[in-house]
Amino acid sequence: MFRLPALTDPRTHDNRPAGGKDLGDLPSWDLTDLYPAPDAPEIARDLDWLDDACAGFAREYEGKLAALDAAGMLQCLRRYEEIDITAGRLMSYAGLRYYQNTTDSERAKFMADIQDRVTVATTPLVFFTLEINRIDDQALDALFRNDAELARHKPVFERMRAMRPHQLSDELERFLHDQSTVGAAAWNRLFDETMAGLTFEVAGEDEPLPLEATLNLLTDTDRARREAAARALAQVFDKYTRLFARIHNTLAKEKEISDRWRKMPSPQHGRHLANHVEPEVVQALRDAVVAAYPRLSHRYYALKARWMGLEQLEVWDRNAPLPIEPPKTIDWGTARSIVMDAYAGFSPRMAELAEPFFDKGWIDAGVKPGKAPGAFAHPTVTTVHPYVMLNYLGKPRDVMTLAHELGHGVHQRLAAGQGELLSATPLTLAETASVFGEMLTFQKLLAGAKTPAERKTLLAGKVEDMINTVVRQIAFYDFECKLHDARRKGELTPDDLNALWMSVQAESLGPVFDFMEGYETFWSYIPHFIHSPFYVYAYAFGDGLVNALYAVYHEAPEGFQDKYFEMLSAGGSKHHKELLAPFGLDASDPAFWDKGLNMIAGFIDELEAMED
Repeated sequence: MFRLPALTDPRTHDNRPAGGKDLGDLPSWDLTDLYPAPDAPEIARDLDWLDDACAGFAREYEGKLAALDAAGMLQCLRRYEEIDITAGRLMSYAGLRYYQNTTDSERAKFMADIQDRVTVATTPLVFFTLEINRIDDQALDALFRNDAELARHKPVFERMRAMRPHQLSDELERFLHDQSTVGAAAWNRLFDETMAGLTFEVAGEDEPLPLEATLNLLTDTDRARREAAARALAQVFDKYTRLFARIHNTLAKEKEISDRWRKMPSPQHGRHLANHVEPEVVQALRDAVVAAYPRLSHRYYALKARWMGLEQLEVWDRNAPLPIEPPKTIDWGTARSIVMDAYAGFSPRMAELAEPFFDKGWIDAGVKPGKAPGAFAHPTVTTVHPYVMLNYLGKPRDVMTLAHELGHGVHQRLAAGQGELLSATPLTLAETASVFGEMLTFQKLLAGAKTPAERKTLLAGKVEDMINTVVRQIAFYDFECKLHDARRKGELTPDDLNALWMSVQAESLGPVFDFMEGYETFWSYIPHFIHSPFYVYAYAFGDGLVNALYAVYHEAPEGFQDKYFEMLSAGGSKHHKELLAPFGLDASDPAFWDKGLNMIAGFIDELEAMED
């Protein structure tokens, strides 16, 4: 409920391409579809309405849910949904304004004040989930049998009731809800504002650079410039490592306390419940990827070292451009055409759904002082539309990021038809449309390659993206698992965190890498660890799923589009087994993950064959 935007592209924080200045007219958000202005009377009106609506909802329904008939339960659910939409609209507007300039104290205060008001207003609603979870299974099933529209919302109840074994007392649940703004949310803000305010003295640069621009240099064509950026990052991260260690320790301890009280069997269990995915499915994915490290990342990076004429790669070479073709700068208009042509080639409907993002102020693309780094697509609420944030710098991977986030946007628009409570897709499937959009764009570019060198560049870029989306994210997942397990045994020093980070980096990247002194602190800037613990495996899940889906599309394109749009339109109304069944796929089959990993290996095979 009341989601703030989350960064969604796994590559944007560790794989930023350099860009030219002449990129064309980069769009900015028009947030007036949410509210006209931060001082608009509509905001005060909606805040007051929210106070009254939540209090009225509690007066009418608290202690009475078990006695409702099917029609009464449906009416209750609709009122709850109306509250959800208003609260979500307020939070979306405040959050999006904040991410446009996280160093603006007025925007930060506005978001904090809105968050406080919404939290206080909605505290009376805490009873709703608690009482739903106390209703007998047979009684609830009888309600579903008596009303088809209520039965359509059964997944909403199933997701709530998945927490039944972990539910606390009504009073304690209210307390946790009330204090949330000074718990994890406050530490999240501290992290975001600290990161936005960092500057880096990079040798050879005229002035100090912010984080985004410094990360950007890690893909510069000049190796000395990349090294200077990496060392500048390490120097600053080391200065702040005690603060970042404190943030991680506090959030991990807070989670451990909550998990202990809720009797969660593992730190990851809450994420699996939220994702509506079985722990064994995630474990099968993790194990398949780790087993594939030697034939994926280890093999590719050894190949890249040969291309670069190096015996060993340094960490600043990981995302270096290949010395095959001169670097390209792609202006905004060309990027739009590339992605829209790829979308239209799959289905005109897909292009129609993406078009308004460009024409109606639904994208904020430029790099600006104080703007949050990275990229995301935020669905806002189903009665408005999504917004996409980019930091567009004009390189081919930026085009892929545009394709990725537009895929999210298309998915969110389609899923909105399910209504507010059913629109949100579990994270395991939330990356499906985004990664599929990237694949369409990549295949379009690959088909248009005019020379072997261009094809090689495209293939290598795609392999690097897939490694960042699969291998690197599973390494991140392992780091989080180790961190949370270790935190349960006591406070973690910065050195402890550094050691955990290096253990997964060495394993996942392979023996061809040397690791400079200071790289051990690079765990500190990954936002997913702060904002969404264990989120990262969703990227690998999504990439593997899309690779399998694309193989089905390639083998039997007839009728695929209709099934694809039906899957996206389902939002959170179906389990992944139901959604994948029409394509003949099953994520619970351990062999399923090898399909996606084999596609990456096949691209590396082709690259190796080009060496002969």
